[in-house]
Amino acid sequence: MSLLHEPHHDGSPLYLDTEVPALDGTVGVRVRTRSGDVAQVWLRTTYDAEPVFHEARPSRDGDTTWWHADLLVHSPVTHYRFLLLLAEGRQQWLTAAGLVEHDGSDAFDFRVSTHAPAPAWGREAVVYQVFPDRFARSAAAEDRPTPAWAVPADWDDEVVFEGSDPRTPLQLFGGDLDGVTEHLDHVQATGATVLYTTPVFPGESNHRYNASTFDRVDDLLGGDAAYARLADALHDRGMRLLGDLTSNHTGDTHEWFQQALADPDSPTRDWYCFLPDGGYESWMGHHTLPKLDHTSAEMRAAMVEGPESVVARWMRPPIGLDGWRIDVANMTGRLGPVDVNHDVARGVRRTAEAERADAWVIGEHNHDASGDLDGDGWHGTMNYSGFSWPVWSWLRDLDSPARAFGRPVPVARRGGRLVQRTLREWLARYGWRATCQSWNILGSHDSARIRTLTGSAVLHRVAAGLQFTLPGVPMLFAGDEIGLEGVLGEDSRRPMPWHRGEQWDEQTLATYAALAAARAEHPALVHGGLRWAHVDEDCLAFLREHPEGDVLVVARRAAGAPLDLGLPGTPELILSTEPDGSTDGPSVTLWRL
Repeated sequence: MSLLHEPHHDGSPLYLDTEVPALDGTVGVRVRTRSGDVAQVWLRTTYDAEPVFHEARPSRDGDTTWWHADLLVHSPVTHYRFLLLLAEGRQQWLTAAGLVEHDGSDAFDFRVSTHAPAPAWGREAVVYQVFPDRFARSAAAEDRPTPAWAVPADWDDEVVFEGSDPRTPLQLFGGDLDGVTEHLDHVQATGATVLYTTPVFPGESNHRYNASTFDRVDDLLGGDAAYARLADALHDRGMRLLGDLTSNHTGDTHEWFQQALADPDSPTRDWYCFLPDGGYESWMGHHTLPKLDHTSAEMRAAMVEGPESVVARWMRPPIGLDGWRIDVANMTGRLGPVDVNHDVARGVRRTAEAERADAWVIGEHNHDASGDLDGDGWHGTMNYSGFSWPVWSWLRDLDSPARAFGRPVPVARRGGRLVQRTLREWLARYGWRATCQSWNILGSHDSARIRTLTGSAVLHRVAAGLQFTLPGVPMLFAGDEIGLEGVLGEDSRRPMPWHRGEQWDEQTLATYAALAAARAEHPALVHGGLRWAHVDEDCLAFLREHPEGDVLVVARRAAGAPLDLGLPGTPELILSTEPDGSTDGPSVTLWRL
């Protein structure tokens, strides 16, 4: 049965006059219902925590009735919902998580934010993540000596990742930044418009999240000059470059920490969270990762605030980063009773935008980021909870060796109805705009690969189809597009097999490129609404609605009968994730309405 008859509202242009209303101004909001189903609609919002109701005005358009109301934007982030009196006499609430018949909390209200949104280029992006040590080696890499801390590896060696093997963070394959520059044709062929690399600062590990300094690029990667060449090459192609900065901690070899450790009276001593006994707080108990203390104004000035900070300096020439992905953003500035996280987020964004008005700042958060979004800090998050885990649970092969990220048991396999509910609740918690500005990720350097999770190329492509068509910004981890595997984060950091092209999944690569092209061509896939059309255990169908044209998306994890959604006219197939154009087997199909 089609769900299209259900009352609907979201934050897209058909339902909201503007995404960025003025504080203390009004913004027009609209609800769509099937004519004859609803007798009255009230907009409910709160003024200084006091609920108020405004009756909506109906206008009929054929079989549809539109209900119009004016929302006073009384707070920087204003919440609202709708009370519906059905023609049959029942009452319902229309919330961002869907229709409910009970008086629930405001947690799932719609919301509008008066704070500036992410830059258009970020919202419209396709992001490609590179882990530099494993992406590509330039010829210059062969002549660089292996540092004393590292365990050298040949490009075809197996990645060490099991248990607590001490070689895991030390195994060095020798990828560098010029190697990345040399393969930008491939990056661009996926449809990517933004390159995001994990950290490039020196650190005694292959991942470099334990920085020894923020003043220069690691010589093992080619140094500052190689980073500048990469930035120039990307900008010449009209692409963007995002850096990766760990604002929560440094490495224990960092010059700031070494100074603080050597001298209790050092000016950098209070930049870290030292304990009375001389010990110190660290990330998750790893003492090689001492935690920064963001209550120190001097540390914040050095790290994230003002023109001399790390955030600012790397956004200026000769590198000119376009923005940052902030590592461990969720824990930054938080320690027990201390919580200055929002201050840090605002500082990072304010500093970035002072250097580049259209800077983009994404905060890592692998759980519930709802309290950290929709303000004037992070534009969005890496959306594990609101995208990755629901999609994983729908498409997981029960026999897959893929391991869960951050939980003791595998992600459970779920049916479509529960997956839809999960997607709707997380979208409601984050808000429409923050969801659209966050990253839809099927995996990263911290998680299993989607190919291993699904156990099949076909379902991998179904996952990619959802990644490019649900609200959010697609981010693919280098190698996803050719079917690389990995059972957990460290195993997923396998070197790109440039010299083994016969092992590439060319069909999946072509699918990524086609999905990126469709997303660029159809505004509905970036700026359109999300109206569910049909859900059963093996099928998710939804409309992305936009004034310039709607797109119907049908995702199947198993074969099924054609859907009769009662749509006018005959939809035109835009693409299928299956090379043979299949529309009734496991696939994602896009249809122009």
